[in-house]
Amino acid sequence: MAEKEISQAVISRLPRYFRYLGELKEQGIERISSQELSDIMKVTASQIRQDFNNFGGFGQQGYGYNVEYLYEEIGKILGMGREHTLIIVGAGHLGQALSGYNNFFNRGFIFKGAFDLNKELHGKKIRDMEIRPVEEIEQFVRDNKIEIAVLTIPKDQAVLMADKLVKCGIKAIWNFAHVDLDVPENVQVENVHLSDSLMKLSYNVDRYEKLHKKK
Repeated sequence: MAEKEISQAVISRLPRYFRYLGELKEQGIERISSQELSDIMKVTASQIRQDFNNFGGFGQQGYGYNVEYLYEEIGKILGMGREHTLIIVGAGHLGQALSGYNNFFNRGFIFKGAFDLNKELHGKKIRDMEIRPVEEIEQFVRDNKIEIAVLTIPKDQAVLMADKLVKCGIKAIWNFAHVDLDVPENVQVENVHLSDSLMKLSYNVDRYEKLHKKK
């Protein structure tokens, strides 16, 4: 039987479920109903049940959800049961901040190498990683079985770098460059456009102010 296609909207909510359930687990809460989870997450109970039903449901009628079990199962769906190896391409302020974020390490995302075009950075270290020339990326990816590349470089460099990473077998790209990458379908890309997020926030601030001025 073919695997069921899960919508991107559902997938985008899974990390949020995982985070909230982790917090509930730390608080010692053993079970929770869809309505209680709804009150915490501001997602309707119906939506929560529909999302979980895509993966088998997880709950019991009259009982709700076992928090630890649900946390572990969503973790498995998200691939949290194993380590993922990463490199940073672009060792500037953003690259350094991302590689130094401890929660990535705690979730199994292990940074193995850092690369930059700037020769003045070569040999310096971020999180115990020596910053290397970009010319060494292909061999490094192959030797260290790197799965994910994090791009924090200008957009005019990102397209060529993505092509190079695809050729040396990278499986996924977390792209902070301000350009949408066109890669083969077997390479997963998550585009993070920080200015888009900020403009969305600006829109919501403006919209809220306009609505409340009318009252």
